[in-house]
Amino acid sequence: MAKAAKPNSQRDLRYLTISDFMISARQRIRAAYEHPTVVRLTHWTAAISIVVLSMTGLQIFFAFPSFGPKIPQHNFFIPPRSIRLGGWLGGALQWHFTFMWLFIGSGVLYVLYELISGHYQTVLFHPRDIRGVWPMARHYFFFGKKPEEFEPYNPLQKLAYTTALFLGTLSMLTGLVLYKPVQFKYVAFLLGGFYLTRIWHFAAMVGLWAFLPGHLLMVAIHGWDNFASMLYGWKKTPKYLREAEAEVVETNTAPAVEIRPEARN
Repeated sequence: MAKAAKPNSQRDLRYLTISDFMISARQRIRAAYEHPTVVRLTHWTAAISIVVLSMTGLQIFFAFPSFGPKIPQHNFFIPPRSIRLGGWLGGALQWHFTFMWLFIGSGVLYVLYELISGHYQTVLFHPRDIRGVWPMARHYFFFGKKPEEFEPYNPLQKLAYTTALFLGTLSMLTGLVLYKPVQFKYVAFLLGGFYLTRIWHFAAMVGLWAFLPGHLLMVAIHGWDNFASMLYGWKKTPKYLREAEAEVVETNTAPAVEIRPEARN
């Protein structure tokens, strides 16, 4: 199987370093391998862990439903039984500590993969993406004109995923402080003390759940192929590859061509 020539533009080269593209006999790009196994594994592990950690965390919080001294402060919030998991404080702690390590492990593995592969450059929000946030938000929420897509993740998606990564990091850091307050006492001091650390931990959970509706909305808008790509890795005819497709068609390649990206410098 012949190997296609590299595209001339730096922008198209960035696309081709993301995934493997298969070109049919008519030289049309039919699918992109957007999500490698590591990304899919860490995504679903983190998703399940967040659900379990949230429900067990509320059960733990139920044992002392306040963020400070109980006198004279009243209970801040009584979580309904239907959204709590663990049955009692000890059971909730066992569930929580188990999935805590799964969440941390998936997060560390994901970050290492992104850094080593260079894929983080397509997901991380950059200053140049600021001007593209409002046009995309206007399209999603106010039915405005859809901006052109030149990358796998649009500016609004990058902002959402970068924020989620920050909240996940905050959740892990504050969770470790609550888990080992003596060993991480200096971190607790930087976070404002043990009581304030509990607030940051709770706020991180709320922030992650606030991220979920927008995330699901984007998945629904982009259709089944977008969701399936997180299951199987491949995404059919992604719109952001149309420009790359036009340039690939101009190359004198064999009827069936497989483009294998090289590691980014």
